[in-house]
Amino acid sequence: MMNSRAKSGFRNPQAAIRNLTWCLLFFLLILPFGCGQVLEGKDILRVRLSTDPTTLDPALAVDVASGVVTAKIFNGLVRYNELMEIVPDLAKEWQISDDGLLYTFHLREGIKFSNGQPVTAKDVKYSFARLLDPKTRSPRTWVLDRIKGAKVVTEGRDFEVDGITLIDTDTIRLELSAPFAPFLGLLAMPAGYIVPKAAVERWGEDFSTHVVGTGPFKLVEWRQGERILLLANSDYFDTPPRIAGLEYKIIPEDLTALAEFETERLDVLGLPTVEQERFLQDPAWQPYILHQVGLNVYYLGLNCQSPPLDRLKVRQALNYAINKEAILRVILKGKGALSHGPVPPGLPGYNKKVEPYPYNLDRARKLLAEAGLPEGFSMKIYQTSNKEVLNITEVMQAQLKQVGITAEKIVQLEWSAYKEAITKGEADAFYLAWIADYPDAENFLFPLFHSDNWGAGGNRARYKNKAVDILIEAAQQTTDPEQRLEIYEQLEAMLHTEAPWVFLWHKAEYVVHQPWVKDYKLSPIYNADKGTEVRLIRE
Repeated sequence: MMNSRAKSGFRNPQAAIRNLTWCLLFFLLILPFGCGQVLEGKDILRVRLSTDPTTLDPALAVDVASGVVTAKIFNGLVRYNELMEIVPDLAKEWQISDDGLLYTFHLREGIKFSNGQPVTAKDVKYSFARLLDPKTRSPRTWVLDRIKGAKVVTEGRDFEVDGITLIDTDTIRLELSAPFAPFLGLLAMPAGYIVPKAAVERWGEDFSTHVVGTGPFKLVEWRQGERILLLANSDYFDTPPRIAGLEYKIIPEDLTALAEFETERLDVLGLPTVEQERFLQDPAWQPYILHQVGLNVYYLGLNCQSPPLDRLKVRQALNYAINKEAILRVILKGKGALSHGPVPPGLPGYNKKVEPYPYNLDRARKLLAEAGLPEGFSMKIYQTSNKEVLNITEVMQAQLKQVGITAEKIVQLEWSAYKEAITKGEADAFYLAWIADYPDAENFLFPLFHSDNWGAGGNRARYKNKAVDILIEAAQQTTDPEQRLEIYEQLEAMLHTEAPWVFLWHKAEYVVHQPWVKDYKLSPIYNADKGTEVRLIRE
């Protein structure tokens, strides 16, 4: 924000006009909330983000930070509620044809974007076509590529999608090229959010910092590396927020975030692992701690196209050489469950018959010898600049050395640079997590392991297996729930054997909030929380 130091008064009319303009803008900004609320921050919920969102443009959003914030600014046709049920959002109702190919959505009447523009079915069509348009460079085109004619658009041959039909101002029909059981849930993802054409075309690539949506909050300020400020949208069509706004503070360091919370400059904090026990054992904080086993998976990704990690026995050896149970117990204080594959235990399709790789150095050495590497090999491990993650990867480094695998360097990068490096396949191995975009085992299979999704699509291990591709596609087209679960369990067993990752754990989430925060809830899906239920009651 610019600051004017010119004197006011009629002796300097230009300065007077500038000052008057700023005063009017400031007045309009605080008017919906009351002067004292915004100036004193009493109704602004302050939450930590460990990294800046990569973008606030929903067509480009792939990371958790982007999803958390965009969910407050935008809406899709449908959304997930706190029970992970699909419920109406911009669409008040919909019908699905018996063959699973036609989806007809009827929009609510009278919805407006935060700039006052009414929402129509044309906006839905534009938003979906824009996502698929190669000029947008969206890494999430797979969300909509089952729509008939979508691939023609993604290949740059047309902007019109054959499978999107406007019935009238408030009704739109989507036709799929083949049945796809999880399709409705995909529309609840940020990639399915609806944007206004005029605002997107006005701002172009800068739309990310000038976003306009229909959500319960609207963007007021984004200072990179410092904070994002959202204020309540007075035109929101659904239950209005019970707070005046949300301030996301960008705080990379856990100890800094903890100090902010303990000095009451944060209202909500995801508890760093090293501090969980202290808070859990403190009776004063126990009423204000929430926890859940997350729909997530943490893993050491292995570049399956980079020798010698392109050899199956080498990847399996890495799984045996790392003592995952010890790391979970000592560094993460036991707050999680060991994984044997990608699907979290809380989702149908999790294969209970498969066991995690045990810690077995002899077995690891034998596999390396069989792979033609009896003396081991060297590689680099990439990670984000995070102290807890560094603690984990340094332990892995020491454990791998016992079987002759030298992690000669642990490369720490800021999130955007890190994501770019592993997307391009620069890393031999990389520590990463996948958190559910929608509560279906398919979300932990297709993006992460289908060969169509190499790189930014999610398959950063660059894994390719035709049999796995065929099974994933079969599950997507199977409408029989029991048959789908059988396929998911078969896929888990195959991926366990193929070892494109070192499978680590499914982490538990602990959050603490200040006593004046009321009705704060944890959501299993990070983009399902609209932030409308929480209240602040300060003394």
